Amino acid sequence: MKRYLANRIFSMVITLLIVITGVFFIVRLVPGDPLASMARNLPEQIKQNFYQKYGLDKPLLIQYFSYMKELFHGNMGESLVYSGRTVTGIIDKAAPVSARINLQALVFGVGSGLILGLIAACKKGKWPDYVVMIIAVGGISVPSFVMATSLQYYLTVKFKLLPTIGYEAGLSGFKYTILPTIALSFSSIAVYARYFRASVLDVLSQDYILTARAKGISGFRMAWHHIGKNALLPVITILGPQIAGIFIGSFVIESIFSIPGFGQIYVDAINNRDFTMILGQTILLNGLYILSLFVVDMVYGLVDPRIKVFKRG
Repeated sequence: MKRYLANRIFSMVITLLIVITGVFFIVRLVPGDPLASMARNLPEQIKQNFYQKYGLDKPLLIQYFSYMKELFHGNMGESLVYSGRTVTGIIDKAAPVSARINLQALVFGVGSGLILGLIAACKKGKWPDYVVMIIAVGGISVPSFVMATSLQYYLTVKFKLLPTIGYEAGLSGFKYTILPTIALSFSSIAVYARYFRASVLDVLSQDYILTARAKGISGFRMAWHHIGKNALLPVITILGPQIAGIFIGSFVIESIFSIPGFGQIYVDAINNRDFTMILGQTILLNGLYILSLFVVDMVYGLVDPRIKVFKRG
């Protein structure tokens, strides 16, 4: 077990270092820099002071090693556009906003999708199955921004049931998160409903299900212990990367509903060539993705004991 964990952690760290290195050099291949337009009309000496402050006057390799040195000390640097504000401070303020919206969407989407998929499988060939499949096709075909604008029109403009745009922290701001949550979760409902339906149908055709029924096992015990656990494995596979994407799955939705989240800051950082902000957010996103894959492997072993995650030695 120790050897397995050591190998996985080592590979995760190496992967993240490769990503950081690649992004560091790629963003600098794009023409221009954040100070070019900001300091366009300033005297030459002041421009040089700007470049010296942020180390942009040094060779690229020197900039890279300086950044990695600071990063290993837990310092992601200062934003090149928002002077005086650290990358960590900006992320700490925006990430919880995006996390709240996307976690709500993930929980609602996964839960609803699993329930609908189970209903469709148990009622195969009947009207509930057809209804679920229509929802699934619609969820995959309709983009999230179309769903968002439709919800805004019908539930805010026409019937005035919920706020159109805005965001508030705490329970008092829950009403502002309802429409973004539904808009983001619609595609998840469709995906999980289809996957879980197919997985449940496959499990229902197995010999051990026929044996369990012959023994008189039915109801909740049959649904969970014999069907649910075995049908969940394909769902877990797609759940891991989606958890990692909770901060980037709502770029467009955040713009539509004027939510001051992670996505908008990422887009602004790219448009403004804010190198340190791009790197800081990339580290967070890729770190979450790599970690989610590790967690998925762990969950495999918990859901299905036949899968040996930890190898002896």
